[in-house]
Amino acid sequence: MIEDNKVDGRINGPQDEPIKRDSLILRLVYMLIIGAMISLAQTVLGAMTILQYIILLLNRGEPNEHVADFGTSLGIWIAKAARYQTAASNVKPWPWTELD
Repeated sequence: MIEDNKVDGRINGPQDEPIKRDSLILRLVYMLIIGAMISLAQTVLGAMTILQYIILLLNRGEPNEHVADFGTSLGIWIAKAARYQTAASNVKPWPWTELD
């Protein structure tokens, strides 16, 4: 339960909205770059999934905590990127803002 609250805070917690909105042309450029980054993130997620499964097999069902934490952070980044892509937020994800 505490872990869920921590993740929810990272996704929906206070974020500094930009004072000035980007022009629609500039937003399109950011959206295309972020779209490519999301595609790369999905590939990384797939590789990490396979790696964690192999670790589970080798460690008798015990996951690697670092891989699990990385997966959580990657999922939060993807969620923030999706919020920008769908205009639910004007806050661009990392590398334009802090990776919290």
